[in-house]
Amino acid sequence: MIVTDPPAPGPHPGGSLHEALTRVVVDGGDLDSVAAEVGRVTGAGILVTSTDGRVRAGATGGPVEAALADGDWTDPSGRFRVERAASSPAPLGAGEVRLVRVVAEGTDLARLVACRTAAPFTGPEVADLELAAAVAALLITREHAVTGVENKYQADFLRDLLLGRPAHEAYVEEHLAAYGWDLARPAVVVCAEMDPTAPDEEPVSNQQHRQWQQRFAQAWRQVVREVAAGSPLADFSSEVVCLLSVDDGEPLGRQVVRRVVEAVAGDKGGGRRSFTVGVSRTSTSWADLPGAYAQARRSVEIGRRLRGPGSTTHFDELGVHRLIALVPDPAELQAFASDVLGPLAGTTTEATDLRETLQVLLDTNFNVAEAARLQFFHYNTMRYRVGKLERLLGPLSSDPHLRLDAAVALRVLDLMP
Repeated sequence: MIVTDPPAPGPHPGGSLHEALTRVVVDGGDLDSVAAEVGRVTGAGILVTSTDGRVRAGATGGPVEAALADGDWTDPSGRFRVERAASSPAPLGAGEVRLVRVVAEGTDLARLVACRTAAPFTGPEVADLELAAAVAALLITREHAVTGVENKYQADFLRDLLLGRPAHEAYVEEHLAAYGWDLARPAVVVCAEMDPTAPDEEPVSNQQHRQWQQRFAQAWRQVVREVAAGSPLADFSSEVVCLLSVDDGEPLGRQVVRRVVEAVAGDKGGGRRSFTVGVSRTSTSWADLPGAYAQARRSVEIGRRLRGPGSTTHFDELGVHRLIALVPDPAELQAFASDVLGPLAGTTTEATDLRETLQVLLDTNFNVAEAARLQFFHYNTMRYRVGKLERLLGPLSSDPHLRLDAAVALRVLDLMP
């Protein structure tokens, strides 16, 4: 959280809040300037946050800062818990925490959070907060217009690098220097995708989904700026991709990736969406990026299938799935599984049930007694199932090569859509 001491309450020496905020806009001021002016007039701590509570600017201090800490108003990642005051002001000592939506043309941009311990906000002060929110909306819209073009050029250039599109080395080096990106250092490619909506959630419009994606990308930009400044990052509409430098003593970038992911996720409050992350092997030059990008994307896909939504998967953790992921033709994988498993590769209830039994037997090295215990079967029932599996697939209990093929085929089916 950005912490400075807000000025004592009282009228701005140069006139009303309206005049002060007008000067902020005319002079090219920023959100911190807006927060300072509002705090000067109201004697409150003022924060400007994203819609889910990530602090972008503001000024709090003294009793307000202590009261917010005592009230557990921030989660471990630093996210302000805006949902606690979303529908009505929340008490803070003898005062309150009040939220005002920052909106422009129907788009929810941010939250202006006013915190005061001495007394609740009066009607005129609430009007001042709403005026400040309107000015904040203007500044954020202006910022989006200015940075949008730059972000697009950077995203287009990064996409070209990740897809291996032909480019002269001089062209690449020139753009790397212009953006301040150092790709000579060891780095990992990180792909992050929001998870699909749950079956019990209401369907959302394309506009709502775009707003979620924009908020998601902005959270990544802010966190990466704080944790790994200068790292390339781009929003590719359905995924956020960034390159995180890896220190010499940090294998596979696990520490920096974990810090970034935990900070973006927070405590899932404020309407934050679940997301899945894939991490590539380490790359050491821009020529390595296409392969690393493919690894990261594949890690997202496999990680979500094997570990569920909200997981973080490193390519080098995939085991045999890592080898399967390198096979470019899904039809060839499907054919291999069908050849090895025969009718067990089907989608019937019986095939699924027998695959589960086969997996347990493989996990226990075909210890029939242990497999029966794990599946809550009678020993004779498991012996019958072993016989049925061997009639369908061959001498699994005595042929280690056949067991290996069956184990790989089961992993292939794990990855099939």
